[in-house]
Amino acid sequence: MYAVFKTGGKQYRASQGEKVKIEKLEAAAGDTVEFGDVLMVGEGANVQVGKPLLPGARVTATVVAQDRHDKITVIKFKRRTTYKRMHGHRQAFTLVEITGIAAGA
Repeated sequence: MYAVFKTGGKQYRASQGEKVKIEKLEAAAGDTVEFGDVLMVGEGANVQVGKPLLPGARVTATVVAQDRHDKITVIKFKRRTTYKRMHGHRQAFTLVEITGIAAGA
């Protein structure tokens, strides 16, 4: 069974036991988090779709780590004018392992 849930302005599809990189949460490694904004739950012919959310549906997860993605380099460059600007960015994320999916009523 899988679920589509929403957190941090993005939607994620996950099944039980899967590890997912989501937008940074204020939680320490080992903490349990619960996502209540579930859009869809099910598998095969037994799919429940919310309008827009499923009432009573929950996705629980355990925080595995807090980390940052690889560096993205942004370069602005104009030839023959000695103009060059470089800027780097590393987006923070939270790695969670899905421990349970509960369908709503």
